[in-house]
Amino acid sequence: MADLRVLPLSAEHAEDILTWRYPGPWSFYDSRPEDGPLTAEEGYFAVVSDSLVGFLCVGEEARVPGLAEADGVVDVGVGMRPDLVGKGNGARFGAAVVEHLRRSGVTQARCVVQTWNERSLRVARGMGFVDSGVHGEYVVLRLVL
Repeated sequence: MADLRVLPLSAEHAEDILTWRYPGPWSFYDSRPEDGPLTAEEGYFAVVSDSLVGFLCVGEEARVPGLAEADGVVDVGVGMRPDLVGKGNGARFGAAVVEHLRRSGVTQARCVVQTWNERSLRVARGMGFVDSGVHGEYVVLRLVL
């Protein structure tokens, strides 16, 4: 992956993301028809290099059901293209996301990760997120920028 950039999500990127399928337990993160279309208006961004690497979602769309909104905190969700996962790309991907948040004026961010997903928890913690609680089957993590 060359230099990573975060751009508004295009319709082409959204269509591509909806086809991604993850192996094994990570299939939990597969897009489902009931998720509806991904759009820039709903807070989705593309993380790109020479091609689409992943996505970033901010705001209400990134918040898991039942988790209350927190004043001054931006909810964040991310996903990386399945063929790039588990190959040491998480740190660079995470750095691009955090830099985008910082440039966008975000001062506090929150993400949630399935409790069993040690790989994603390592990436989130490597991005600077710290554990701040549990919400059902999720670890809740916060980042102060």
